Amino acid sequence: MLAKAVLSLGLWLRLAAGQDTPEPGPQPSISNTKGDLLFLLDSSASVSHYEFSRVKEFMWDLLHPFTFGPGDIQTSIIHISTTPTMEFPFDQYQTSGTLREAIRATRQLMGDTNTGRALSLAKEKLLSSQAGARPGVPKVLVWVTDGFSSDDISEPTRLLKDAGVTVFIVSTGRGSFLQLSAAASAPADTHLHFVDVDDLPIITPQLRAAILEEHLHVFLCHFPGSRNKVLCVSAPLEEQRTAEFCPNLAQKATPVRRVKQQRELGELPSITRDVLQASRLHATDVTSSSFRLLWPKLLSQETGYYSLEYGPRADPAGKRTQQVSGALTSLVLSDLTPETTYEVALIPESNVHYFPPQSTRVTTLAEEISPVQVLISDSGPRSFHVSWAPVLDSVASYQVLYGPLPGNSVQVLQVDGRHNSTLVEQLAPNTTYLVTVTAVYRSGKERSLSAKACTQEEGSQVPHLRFEAMGPSTLRASWDAAPGAVRGYRLRCRRRGGRSSALSVPPQVRSVLLGELPPGSSGRVCVQPVYSGQPGRSLCRTVHRPPGTEAQGYRHTESDRLQ
Repeated sequence: MLAKAVLSLGLWLRLAAGQDTPEPGPQPSISNTKGDLLFLLDSSASVSHYEFSRVKEFMWDLLHPFTFGPGDIQTSIIHISTTPTMEFPFDQYQTSGTLREAIRATRQLMGDTNTGRALSLAKEKLLSSQAGARPGVPKVLVWVTDGFSSDDISEPTRLLKDAGVTVFIVSTGRGSFLQLSAAASAPADTHLHFVDVDDLPIITPQLRAAILEEHLHVFLCHFPGSRNKVLCVSAPLEEQRTAEFCPNLAQKATPVRRVKQQRELGELPSITRDVLQASRLHATDVTSSSFRLLWPKLLSQETGYYSLEYGPRADPAGKRTQQVSGALTSLVLSDLTPETTYEVALIPESNVHYFPPQSTRVTTLAEEISPVQVLISDSGPRSFHVSWAPVLDSVASYQVLYGPLPGNSVQVLQVDGRHNSTLVEQLAPNTTYLVTVTAVYRSGKERSLSAKACTQEEGSQVPHLRFEAMGPSTLRASWDAAPGAVRGYRLRCRRRGGRSSALSVPPQVRSVLLGELPPGSSGRVCVQPVYSGQPGRSLCRTVHRPPGTEAQGYRHTESDRLQ
């Protein structure tokens, strides 16, 4: 098994070394799709002009197969900056040609990375007719981020999703997997992507397909003052179909259950039966190895019990039988086989009345898979950290295979199945590696996922960072050149009790002025060199400005810390 994995990775490495990524072919047009699609772009100074241009290309690649118009897709852009800004209303560009030119003309705003404020603005605009948004159509947000935010994002994303907005996140930096997976809509494996900005075309088809799945939602609702529950279906549904299956929608409805179903409206009658059948045996919470059975209360502890029979439809000999207390109305069946249809029969054994048996048919889901995310972090000249998610009980162990690109040498690390990270060491500086994490399941199955990792150049850090008082509230930060082929520098200043700021400068600029640092204040300043492969290590210093107003009398204290 290990030899086969090493051979496969060796072939993979040779292919990766000798072939370029193919250009995407022409995409068929996508029509009969209706919704408001909003892009949230990091337009702050933490993103380089090159990265911003690649994100614009990615945005058009994602959009161009769609049909645009008042009865189709409408789209817009919100910039993440000091003051979040909407680029144009949803209904301004109704053709592919005009929309493409509008995206090309979009300019980066720079400024701070106030993502939380931008998310709040996104919610406002997605629900605003003045911004061109339409009521009763699906709302989708595609948020492209480098992983850094100056303000809180948890509450704004919760409010967005509570408003019915589906949130997709594309991280081109080193964002926190836990933070971003909580912000994205569920499941994270289809709504959250970590990718280098140059590899955005790789995820475009998958992301477009996932967006197309966000089409129909079904609610089981109840109305105040009524015991009756009705099926309420959100747009896009024609008004006639809505009236047919959702009577009395003019009344205020409270959603009590939400179920996602298939897109074809022809299946809606069967959806109605499944959702509303609370008077018979049915299954919920279906997973790859279990499901929950629910049935109406027919018996009690004193009047009888139930005989439960279940087994694979294709293997009648595998049927199992168990006795269930008459006081129960639900039961979880576990230790089931993935992707298997089960026949289930519930037989009430009453000593008072006769109740007919009830039956249902349930198909378990495909087996949960791992890994669905591979993350590279803490990269240095000779090591990097590899982590993956999720961790499943069905995985016995993980194999981490890594080798340089180009090349065909492969190293292997064995990791216990209970762990989800490891440190890869003894690497070559300034080298790109292909890393493959393979989950070895207890059943003998295997699943692999690969990612690229880059080690940094030796000493890829600015050697010195200095400060000079230029006025009562202004400092000059200057630094020496970092070694190697530097593409630029990123500087971030986090003011204690004040706002944070970020700035990208070209390689020839090695000093900037920092304002809003009056006497008695302090701030944390970090300078990070940027290379063609990835950023270098940050040099950070904390600056404390003593009380006083005269710049000539200023003395600073600083504590060095490497990140």
